Amino acid sequence: MKINRLFSIVVMMSLLVLSLPLYTLAGWEDPTRPGWKDGEAKRGWIQSKLQHMTLEEKIGQLFIVHVYGKTPTDPNYETTNLNSNRGGKNFKEVIEKYHVGGVIYFNWTDNVLSPLDAAQTNALSNGIQKIAMDQRMPIPLFVSTDQEGGIVQRLVSPGTVFPGNMALGATRSTDYAAKTAAILGTELKSIGVNMNFAPVADVNVNPANPVIGVRSFSEDPGLVSDMTVAQVGAYQNENLIATAKHFPGHGDTATDSHYGLPIITHDLETLHKIDLKPFKAAIDSGIDAIMTAHIVVPALDDSGLPATLSKPILTGLLREELGFNGLIITDSLGMSGANVVPPERVAVEAFKAGADILLNPPNVEVAYNGMLEAAKSGEISKNRIDESVYRILEAKLKRGLFENPYTDETAISNIGTADHLAAADEIANKSITLVKNENSLLPIKQTEKIFVTGPSTGKPEMLSNLIKTKGFNSYFYSTGASPTTAQINSAVSQAQQADKIIVTTYTANTNTAQQNLVNALLKTGKPVIVTAIRNPYDLMAFPNVNAYLATYGDRDVSVKALARVLTGEINPSGKLPVTIPGLYGFGSGLSY
Repeated sequence: MKINRLFSIVVMMSLLVLSLPLYTLAGWEDPTRPGWKDGEAKRGWIQSKLQHMTLEEKIGQLFIVHVYGKTPTDPNYETTNLNSNRGGKNFKEVIEKYHVGGVIYFNWTDNVLSPLDAAQTNALSNGIQKIAMDQRMPIPLFVSTDQEGGIVQRLVSPGTVFPGNMALGATRSTDYAAKTAAILGTELKSIGVNMNFAPVADVNVNPANPVIGVRSFSEDPGLVSDMTVAQVGAYQNENLIATAKHFPGHGDTATDSHYGLPIITHDLETLHKIDLKPFKAAIDSGIDAIMTAHIVVPALDDSGLPATLSKPILTGLLREELGFNGLIITDSLGMSGANVVPPERVAVEAFKAGADILLNPPNVEVAYNGMLEAAKSGEISKNRIDESVYRILEAKLKRGLFENPYTDETAISNIGTADHLAAADEIANKSITLVKNENSLLPIKQTEKIFVTGPSTGKPEMLSNLIKTKGFNSYFYSTGASPTTAQINSAVSQAQQADKIIVTTYTANTNTAQQNLVNALLKTGKPVIVTAIRNPYDLMAFPNVNAYLATYGDRDVSVKALARVLTGEINPSGKLPVTIPGLYGFGSGLSY
């Protein structure tokens, strides 16, 4: 009888415990217990975390900064970091002093080496996370980078290098877009990166655009939207924070916001029809973050301020009209386009406009102190700071960083696998676009003597060697990026021995010297085949060439695919994702 009574008590106590709200089972310091995924428990945990944070810790969470070094305490970069206003001599000092919310990796800061040393970056990521988790208020870091694929890719060989976004646009395949993002996401996670500043949602409608171009999927807003949504889903399925950029759309400008302040003159109807459409699609698909552009858009804000500093654009349009509740991240605050107010005010004005994360300030101490002073003076309210810090903690919680901010060192075996490399090759093969082919000049024949020339940026040596290894008779001559008169004369002289000439141009539509090279070779009377290694618009400068192909990027994976098309190993199938004004329309593309 006593045993039965004891059993009943145990059962009743167990039922009582199970009937309690789940959030009562966990303290604010432990987000890994059941019940933290959604709703009230999650909100309560984040609010509790906020209550325990100092103002200095909250301000620090708003910043993502870059620091030089291969390790968290790399002694070889101490002087560089101090002279570059990083806020400390190494990662450890910057994290401890400023409580930063995240870091951004670059190749030029030697955080991610080229070629990749995956073990080094994996160890760096784990090391800085350990430092962050050892602080009074343990909060994992955003570890971010720009891994768009193609010409903007930090994790490179022996990792998987893809042909890029406009090449994906040429395939018209959202499956390829998703596969690209899934592989990029897997490999980024393997080195400890948990936030990617991709995909690019800009609609490139300006052939003279110096900063977007082939980083865009297309000039067609529908195609850009579909590709963007496909990549958002694939990145976030890898538990990687995706970031659509550059809001409200950087596709129609002839000015690079790294060096100037572009003005977008689109009216409201055009903005909604073209520029904003991919961002709306990304928001509808549940994207985690959106990055602002340093561009002036008078139709949205006539103050003359760039979008990054514009409250009507960030808060009025993005937050309120479009209903975006995720993270708003500025583009790098070191870029010229953001610096239209005094240095100590740039971060403050961006935050007041509606940004949550202040990316890459050129002087960490100045930006941090500017924000701290604005908070202490009441210019920025406590509630406004809590609002952004809440979103930051929520994103870190959502992507599992509080549960485990570290990456197993064995994860690097996922990088550059045979399957990943084969996928990149397949996509590149499908992207090469044959736009013009007079008299069936292509594919080339093994009985012909082929002269390959062009600026070294167009990789004529690599292309010639690839053709040669396939049993063709090829020789090459590389010029400078802007060929001199002597180099042009040499190329013309060497072309006399050839049956056909292949010129590998690199953004020649804006390079007069390259145009002179092509025109001089045309005068030889030999058949001239131009392969545009970056922008597909080069043909505008020399429409009379006999054949023309577009690769949309200069990565080796694209040049290898180009060689396969030139030699007839594969049949070209890419379709132009943009118009070549006055010559070829969207969707043009030939096969053999």
